[in-house]
Order: sequence, then C-alpha cells, then structure tokens
Amino acid sequence: MHRRTVYLVAPLAFAALLPACSSSDSGAQAGDTGTAAPAALEVWVDEARADAMKDLAGQFSSDSGVAVSVVARTSEEMRDDYVRAVDQNDAPDVLIGAHDWLGELVTQGVVAPVQNDDPGAFAPVAIEAMTYDGDTYGTPLSIENVALVRNNALVSTTPATFDELVAQGISLVQAGTALYPVLVQQGEGGDPYHLYPLQTSFGAPAFRADAAGSYTDELALGGEQGRAFATYVASLADRGVLDPGVTGDVAKAAFLAGESPYIITGPWNTAEFTDAGLDISVLPIPAAGNLPAQPFVGVQGAFVNNLSLHRAAAEDFVTDFLATPDAQLALYRETGRAPALNTALDQITDDPATTGFAEAGATGAPMPAIPQMSLVWLYWGETEARIAAGGDPLELWDQMVTNIEASIEADK
Repeated sequence: MHRRTVYLVAPLAFAALLPACSSSDSGAQAGDTGTAAPAALEVWVDEARADAMKDLAGQFSSDSGVAVSVVARTSEEMRDDYVRAVDQNDAPDVLIGAHDWLGELVTQGVVAPVQNDDPGAFAPVAIEAMTYDGDTYGTPLSIENVALVRNNALVSTTPATFDELVAQGISLVQAGTALYPVLVQQGEGGDPYHLYPLQTSFGAPAFRADAAGSYTDELALGGEQGRAFATYVASLADRGVLDPGVTGDVAKAAFLAGESPYIITGPWNTAEFTDAGLDISVLPIPAAGNLPAQPFVGVQGAFVNNLSLHRAAAEDFVTDFLATPDAQLALYRETGRAPALNTALDQITDDPATTGFAEAGATGAPMPAIPQMSLVWLYWGETEARIAAGGDPLELWDQMVTNIEASIEADK
C-alpha cells in the first residue's frame, strides 16, 4: 500500500445528509431513502502540483459547496494505482496526470469523455493531446516541451538552421571560449526525446496520423526520411555534438558553467540557469532537415473517473473551474509550466522563458498516447546510441524499424 498525503480542503458539514444515504450527485440510487447525498470529490495529483491544487480545491469548495479532498501521489505510480483503484471501486473522482496516459486509461475504460465549452480557447496542441480516437477526455492544464536555450553572454544571434548553429558552436570551441558546440543530452542509452525535433524536421515522426489527426499504429520513422535522419545522427556524433558521456546532469552542469552557447532542454532546468545569474533566451529549435522541427509536447490534464458517483460535480470541477485563467495561472506559478489556456498564457508578461517554451511548443507534436509507443522506446534510444558510437546508421535504423514493427504485430 502506498502512503498517501491527504488534504481535507472543505469540512463535510452536511447536516441534512441522512446516514443511510449513498448516492451520486445526479440522483438517488435504487433502494435508498430517496435523498441524494451531496457530492464530495477526491482528486489525485502529483506532489509537485499538490499545494496549488489544494488551494484551488478550497476555492471550488467555497464557490460550489462541494467538499474536495486532494491526495498527493508520486507521478511514477499514480496511473497504475488509479487503474487498480477503479477496479476496486476505490478510485478518485478526478485524476490529474499526463496526456500520454490516455491510451491505457481509455483502453481500460476508466476515464470519461468530457465536453470543453470552448476548445479553441486552448493551445491547439493541448486539445489534440487530450483527444483519443476522436473524443476529448479531459481539460488541458499545462504544457511542457524542450526548446533551444541560448547563453546570451556567448552568442547574441542564432542561425536559421541547426547545421549553421553547430558550425557557430564549433567556432567557439576552436576559439577556446566553449567546450561544447551545443549540449544535447545522451548518456549510454541515447536520448531520442531530446533529438526528436531534429528527427521530425526530416519528415520522420514516430507514428502516422489519420485524417482526424489521431495517431495510428503505423510507424512513420522508417523509409528514406528516417534513414536520412539516421545519417544525420552519425554526422552529429562526428562533429562532437553527441557524446554518451553527456548525461542530463552533465549537460546542465556544463551549461551552468558557461561551457556551451546552447543546450536543448526543458523548463525543468531554466529556473536554475536564471537563479545562477545566466542571461538566457529560450528559442524554437532550428530545423536540420527541410521541415519544421517539432518537439514532443507533454500536456498535463484533468480527467474524470468514468465510474465516479459524482460525475456532474467532477465535470464541473474539470471542465469549468480548472479551465479558468486563475486556476491555470495558479498551477503555472507552482510548476513553471506554460498554461494550456491562451488567455492565461497571455497574462504572463514577465517570464520570457515560459513564453519562449510556449512558442517553441506551439507547433510541436503531442507525445503519442497510443500503447504501441512503449515498443518504440524499447529500441529507439539504443539504436541512436549505437549509431553515435560509430555503427552503420542505415543498417541499424532499418533493423530498429523491423524490430518495432514485429513487436507491434506480435502485440496485436
């Protein structure tokens, strides 16, 4: 059993509630006294957002009279714990989590489609991320993605292409003012997440999308476009851009030390950069191929339990209350992640890092939420690492595609 931290936000002072009642907010259950119990919601959220969600739940309780308890859980275990809890009739009414959980949650039948009153009020990529097989399953709350972070003390302008950027960085290394032309974290197992914007610029996304924009299980990272990217990975290694010794921690430390003009990273690092006194700019990643560079976009959203006894109240909390600028700005202040709601993002005028990440992610691609994505991760990073280590890029990439396709077929 996992230890849970529970914040009781509003007192359960319902004097009119009869002890024998057990019903949803939509009406009495068969066999009870005929009196409906007022809704009392439970919300699961990761620990990073728990304090902000506690405050928001208190506001919702004050406005609506609906009691809300907020349960802080570790994000690594929350999805699986939630699915098990639904099976045991012990799940929360609302789940706050990552959009790429949707494949499993929808397949398991544990989240309900919801209707957002104004989908156009959100960043398009955020609504796209919360949509699965044509149905929207939650309200997007915040967005995160990688971008290009520049040390303005080393360079003041950034070229239009990634190759030109690498050449600029190499010139600084040759002049002795930098140790790395650009920091792209790798590690021994590779890191396709941070390289993905360059891969998409070659026209080789992970999966193809259907006419409605939903991901299918058809791979798109193969073919000539994928092979061209594999060759480019080898060229980056040859120019000193990809190094298995550059882990995430090494890359961050090197950038903090002023050892590179650029790093590809996310908002989880930029606060530390600015706190250290670095003058930085957050920019879209230049393309390496002929198409725009599209980073993976992750969206945090609020989902409604499909079996909640308080569906109406849960939907009010998710689709109305959490879709307000005040709610989304409160979460932004807690986490530093860009709000998904356009009017909330527009109110952020003194944080160029956050608005820079939002601009870089505006044309990004949602992380595929389909179950087959796990099979891609299984081979992807290892293949890129072997290419960077000097292996034949075309042979290794083609073998990776074959292995993933076989795994997808075997999993059907």
